[in-house]
Amino acid sequence: MDFSLSQEQLAIVDAVASLCRDFDDEYWASRDRSGQFPSEFHQAMAKAGWLGIAMPSAHGGAGLGILEAALVVQAVAASGAGMSGASAVHMNIFGLHPVVVFGSAAQQERWLPPLIRGEQKACFAVTEPNTGLNTLKLKTMARREGDHYVVHGQKVWISTAQVADKMLLLARTSPAEASSGNHGLSLFYTDLDRERVQVHEIDKMGRKAVDSNQVFIDGLRIPIEDRIGEEGEGFRYILHGLNPERILIAAEAVGLGRVALGRAQRYANERVVFDRAIGKNQAIAHPLAQRWMELEAAHWMTMRAAWLYDQGQSCGAEANAAKYLAAEAGYHACETAVMTHGGMGYAKEYHVERYFRESLIPRIAPVSRELILSFIAEKVLGLPKSY
Repeated sequence: MDFSLSQEQLAIVDAVASLCRDFDDEYWASRDRSGQFPSEFHQAMAKAGWLGIAMPSAHGGAGLGILEAALVVQAVAASGAGMSGASAVHMNIFGLHPVVVFGSAAQQERWLPPLIRGEQKACFAVTEPNTGLNTLKLKTMARREGDHYVVHGQKVWISTAQVADKMLLLARTSPAEASSGNHGLSLFYTDLDRERVQVHEIDKMGRKAVDSNQVFIDGLRIPIEDRIGEEGEGFRYILHGLNPERILIAAEAVGLGRVALGRAQRYANERVVFDRAIGKNQAIAHPLAQRWMELEAAHWMTMRAAWLYDQGQSCGAEANAAKYLAAEAGYHACETAVMTHGGMGYAKEYHVERYFRESLIPRIAPVSRELILSFIAEKVLGLPKSY
């Protein structure tokens, strides 16, 4: 058993952290206030090659694994960029995994290099307002008409759709009543034609630098060559990327919790009340110690899940557990950071209130805590299926 990172992996963390130092707390606070996409950060990450960390080297990527990708997004979040910074590059780093695994050579050559170079941004359009996590009940319909599909439907909580050039879209190509099992949904990667796709931003409480949207699709024409793999197999292609997505979200949550804990630790050492640093008080010190332990446990579960995935081994339980544990640890670390600061924790100048708002994201997305608990109960403990 070796729990140490390689010299190459440590160098990745150091290099990403160094790049992030050019984007300080005020940069992210200003983006949080304005809701402006962090284009400068996105381009800096692209120029340094980090957007291609887990993409094939044949198309300009680094050809490394999900473990290295997790280290990148964790370092971004831990720099103070939080979920906003991680989300700004998340889709580019791993969103086109279905293309890497199931796309043709021509599709990979056409789509991956512009994404890796930061010339294009993509959004991931799966969730719908009336289906939530019940993906097999999606209603957005893509009807085949000759050499095109014509799409009508609605999506919700679609990140970066305000700035995206391309869209990874899951849509129904067979009526639900005519579909059996996981069949009937198809996956497309296509231009986001704003004449046929209306994007309405959702006003939300956190991660404001990266937009979330409702998307209305009315007659979008998608060439057949923009379909990934076989018709009707899109759900299977999406499933293949669920474990890596959970691992990346877990890594981001740990990074967010670490930057919050670091701020709380410094404040507890510096803040003097009744002639003593508040960190001397066990009511302050003990919760911070608990948060450190929780974050470390979540981190190493995340690393194990990533390692298993990269080794081609089953990692469903570990990836889900990592996402659950990291989301909880990150949330509690951010909450504790606010409380450690007392009244100043509510003030924007200390940044922990921003982290706290963002810490709710990994608890909700991309899968709820309750579904993870149900998965572990059924798949690991052998209990009856509850849904």
